[in-house]
Amino acid sequence: MNEQQKALVRATIPVLQSSGVALTSHFYQRMLSHNPELKHIFNQGHQGAGRQQQALAGAVLAYAQNIDDPSVLLPVVERIAHKHVSLGIRAEHYAIVGKHLLTSIQEVLGDAASAELIDAWAAAYGELAQLFIGLENTLYQQSVDNTGGWSGWKPFRIVRKQPESDEITSFYLQPIDGGRLPNYQPGQYISVRVYVEELGIFQPRQYSLSDIAGGSALRISVKRQGAGETSPEGKVSNLLHSQYDVGQIVELSAPAGEFVLQQSSERPVVLLSGGVGITPMIAIARTLAQQGKRDIHFVHSARNRHVHAFRDVSDSLAEKGAKVHYFYDQTDAQDQHVSPAPFALTDVLPEAPHDAEYYLCGPAAFMRHYLSELKAHGVPETQIFAEAFGSGGV
Repeated sequence: MNEQQKALVRATIPVLQSSGVALTSHFYQRMLSHNPELKHIFNQGHQGAGRQQQALAGAVLAYAQNIDDPSVLLPVVERIAHKHVSLGIRAEHYAIVGKHLLTSIQEVLGDAASAELIDAWAAAYGELAQLFIGLENTLYQQSVDNTGGWSGWKPFRIVRKQPESDEITSFYLQPIDGGRLPNYQPGQYISVRVYVEELGIFQPRQYSLSDIAGGSALRISVKRQGAGETSPEGKVSNLLHSQYDVGQIVELSAPAGEFVLQQSSERPVVLLSGGVGITPMIAIARTLAQQGKRDIHFVHSARNRHVHAFRDVSDSLAEKGAKVHYFYDQTDAQDQHVSPAPFALTDVLPEAPHDAEYYLCGPAAFMRHYLSELKAHGVPETQIFAEAFGSGGV
């Protein structure tokens, strides 16, 4: 991009701030009507709730604001690239997205979208697309090179279904071809794809791998997601709970995700989870316990004991020396060694909080609060790792 084109992109920042969601909503509606095959890739629940539109609007705005030095966005780009690879997004999809994005800019801005502005955004999008394509091709190749790895969708059979709480059920999955299971980093996820008859399309959803690598099956632990005031019920999660049993087949993508345990570090580890955010923490905690080299602080917050999954696992960590804390929104006389939520960060910090690493996963409000608290306590951002479930970030 030349300097004139960068200036034109920067000039659209006020419009993106005021009308970015309107633009991305128009874009998605246009693209999915012209290319309905992409509905099999995009989460229609997040589309209906407006989450993907908001996430894309934020990403486009951030790119415009940092057009002079997009390198500051590399951590976000890496996170998105992992999501894309887990959903099977390929290089050829970027031409489709680019066509509809540029046309949407013209249609939404009208006369304000000069030919020069469209050319500037075309150049900006082209550079960004090439960045994603290069990174994603590397990730695809790494998946193929990984022992037991693959690219695209692979059929797996459910070999065990285990309730973990009133809301969360674990599914144990083995490849139907009898091949080896892939290695993966604790904290990573896979995508599961099933046919949703109500929608008439396949739908992918991403679920953390909730156990250590090296077992006889891949394990995901799925929360049955009811409808909220601003969000629809989880169609795929409910479908898995109600209609998928032992012996049935689902399609999986290879493990992905950059929210992983920093295994070269020797720092104490503090795991902060809320609700179903406990799932990647179990894989991380069990890996740490198996290695036996680092102090573990396991902190989990749940609504009540009935929805607290994997308590037997974290109790066993406590027996082996980990410092374990539980916090419930609703407690009663049967809740031993449990404190009322929300918890104060000072109640769970290790003796030397600046020397520890922190991993957070949970609802968006939980994440925002404790990320802010950690930063307020002066914990360096390089020692904080966070995973937000759903579209967008925290």
